[in-house]
Amino acid sequence: MQAVLPFPEISPEIFSVSLFGFDFALRWYALAYIVGIVIGWRLVVSAVRRPALWPEETPPATDRQIEDLLTWVIIGVILGGRLGYVFFYQRDYYLAHPGEILAVWQGGMAFHGGLLGVITAAFLYAWKHALPRLSLADAIAIGVPPGLLLGRLANFINGELWGRPTDLPWGVAFPGPDAQNCPDVAGLCGRHPSQLYEASLEGLFLGAVLLWLVWRSGALRRPGLIAGVFFAGYGLSRFLVEFVRQPDAHFVAPGNPLGLAWHVGGWGLTMGQILSAPMILAGLWLILRARRAR
Repeated sequence: MQAVLPFPEISPEIFSVSLFGFDFALRWYALAYIVGIVIGWRLVVSAVRRPALWPEETPPATDRQIEDLLTWVIIGVILGGRLGYVFFYQRDYYLAHPGEILAVWQGGMAFHGGLLGVITAAFLYAWKHALPRLSLADAIAIGVPPGLLLGRLANFINGELWGRPTDLPWGVAFPGPDAQNCPDVAGLCGRHPSQLYEASLEGLFLGAVLLWLVWRSGALRRPGLIAGVFFAGYGLSRFLVEFVRQPDAHFVAPGNPLGLAWHVGGWGLTMGQILSAPMILAGLWLILRARRAR
């Protein structure tokens, strides 16, 4: 029997109250969204208040416009994240149950869908107010990593989105029959804490790199560079973690035990890798474009 780390006993609910026969609870996942958005917003506001950071010392938006844009971004995150989950991961189920598509309280959000929602919202806002799109994208990119960091930590607390079985000493025994369903393992099944890998790479490390580029290297003076680093950095981080992340159950089949969304002869890519590959390419293109512009 392999040695595994016990899963910490942290309730997904911070607190709950009952009012008029209804139970209301504040969950770590909801708090992660709220705090992540607030931190991200303040980082963006701090950047736009420093004209010297931007091309020709002209920020892409005012404080007030960033506040207005925040509402658009929140709507884009929620709608895009939900629709992305529906169409990227559970299309057949929701086509058969269309009434559940908007039931976000039942769980099910996809980062890549949320990203598309934010891009759409930001593009429309920039078009409406005639704002420089690439610099606005740079500003938004600054504020994303804190939400990724807190969101992945909340995934860990919820005991969801865990990784594949492992015999490494930091494997975690996640609770629940699905997490402990490891046919080749006797006793407790240790799994990669892939949520913590993503929190470290997509949130902490990528966030630190972006902040250094913004505040120390003058990267915002090259429109598109920060957005490109974010796209490439997130895409590469997610692509790598997917090798140890357990795929959604509906992708796993007798002839496809690794849950690959596309495969030939046992080799292929998970859905997360398929969605991350265009991000890497787009990020590299933005980086090259920004460097050649000067």
